[in-house]
Amino acid sequence: MIELEYPFDSEYIIKKRKSLKRTLLADGTSRMKKKIAVFGGSTTNDIVVYLELFLLNYGIEPEFYQSEYGQYWQDAMFPSEELLAFQPDMVFIHTTNRNIANYPTTADSKEDVQRLLEAEYAKFEQMWQKISETYHCPIIQNNFEMPFYRIMGNKDCSDYRGRSHFLTRLNAMFYEYAERTEGFYINDINYISAAYGLKEWSNPSYWNMYKYAMCVEAIPEFSFNLSHIVKSIFGKNKKALALDLDNTLWGGVVGDDGVDGIQIGQETGVAQSYYEFQSYLQSLKQLGIILTVCSKNDHENAIAGLNHPEGVLKPDDFIIIKANWENKDRNILETAAELNILPESIVFVDDNPAERAIVQAQITGISAPVMDSIENYITTIDRNGYFEVTNFSEDDLKRNEMYKANAERAAQQATFADYNEYLLSLDMTAVIDDFIPVYLQRITQLTNKSNQFNVTTKRYTPTEMEEVFASDNYIRLYGKLIDKFGDNGVVSVVIGRKDANVLHMDLWIMSCRVLKRDMEFAMLDRLVERCREQGIDTIKGYYYPTAKNKMVKDLYGRFGFDQLSEDEEGNSIWQLDVASYEVQNHVIQVGDNSTIQQ
Repeated sequence: MIELEYPFDSEYIIKKRKSLKRTLLADGTSRMKKKIAVFGGSTTNDIVVYLELFLLNYGIEPEFYQSEYGQYWQDAMFPSEELLAFQPDMVFIHTTNRNIANYPTTADSKEDVQRLLEAEYAKFEQMWQKISETYHCPIIQNNFEMPFYRIMGNKDCSDYRGRSHFLTRLNAMFYEYAERTEGFYINDINYISAAYGLKEWSNPSYWNMYKYAMCVEAIPEFSFNLSHIVKSIFGKNKKALALDLDNTLWGGVVGDDGVDGIQIGQETGVAQSYYEFQSYLQSLKQLGIILTVCSKNDHENAIAGLNHPEGVLKPDDFIIIKANWENKDRNILETAAELNILPESIVFVDDNPAERAIVQAQITGISAPVMDSIENYITTIDRNGYFEVTNFSEDDLKRNEMYKANAERAAQQATFADYNEYLLSLDMTAVIDDFIPVYLQRITQLTNKSNQFNVTTKRYTPTEMEEVFASDNYIRLYGKLIDKFGDNGVVSVVIGRKDANVLHMDLWIMSCRVLKRDMEFAMLDRLVERCREQGIDTIKGYYYPTAKNKMVKDLYGRFGFDQLSEDEEGNSIWQLDVASYEVQNHVIQVGDNSTIQQ
């Protein structure tokens, strides 16, 4: 819903919040349901109202528990029966500088201030650990915004007795905890309040009258920023950019103005703005965001423009370049198919409002932000939080290389008449074995990103995955695939829960970038091998349909399982006799953890 994307009108959202919610709930979207506990140091009702809107727009239907006003610490440390029964999937702690109990005074010594700082931090760390032990779920914690006044003036930021200095040090301690703690995330209200305008944000009348920690008009922006973390944790990030060229990556029209006539570089203010935008996109690529081109242009002109000597991005920075005269929605759908990602995983960036409107009308769920002026391009994409980073693995750094290698594989496939010969020509090797710590973050990340090849759509938090990793009640497998074009990284995860001589499949996922490579059969071969080693004679598989996982509806049937049942909603149960199973992978050479070169 465009009304809920940046730049949005906060006053409009405040006024229309009920009708916006009705529209979202009536749009027929299948949403994941999540329980979120909100522990507030100030009034949180409106924060929850707007957070719900943004999450519904991201495909998440939240249910909330809210602590009583100011009872965040008590609720965390001494949970009620209601809260324990709620069993949140996530806890959000909404504290601000209004909740600091003891600030330094001008009479305090450095030792006094250090004790104050350590005591304040210890209260929070004790609370975080209690929450983690009780609910085993992700925790989001606000950092602290700066005070709206400075007793010491500019020296407030550098003197050990200054409130600004105290809050900065406390924030740094929060960041260190976040850096070393899986499943703990900072909601950066220090940045958001500064970007909004600290004077307006911290208007004391809202605190004095309503116990709001910010002005009412800022609450939608606060909730919007918070929603980015939530949707990223639950695997709702975008994956790719489809970029127009003329007046989007450079100023002017390369077909009319020629390469020498387009604006990019350092010569003018406009040219520099396009240069900065390309630099920003290159930084996103380094994070693992896929860059593609979707432009109405002659291919030769597009390549010439991308090879402009002052440009930052070159043709090799893009996985796919669609520069032709086809409709852009068709090009984007083809791009999604070639990348093996869902079309709604793409952000379409185009200066032309008519093209944006057509694409949004034709492709459900795609984002096409308003790109009204080159000076606002970076802010528009950045504030929308399409690519919010909550987990960052080695595979993210290599993602563009992986997708580029996939394109090379597709090109080679076209030269083979026999598909099995093509698979053999890839010289594929795989490591399929029990989880190891070095890949645990990527394994968790994959469980929250895989939607299409995911038979149960079960998601795992880092804490939950660590519990599975430490338990003897599971057979766990990860699969890492390598071929002559490169390393695909960890692409498949299987988790089976043991019950006497039966293994119940809790999770079977695979990255779509290795579809039709027989990796699923290699995983099954190894799974059966582990079952035989542990005296398990039956594997039971479960398929729970969603709007996105239809491709694996018959996965267990292809594996050779017998279907036991299927209900009216399409949920099905399957069974495999381990003793009668025969190896199905004949194209991938499989090793174990001992074969990994660290």
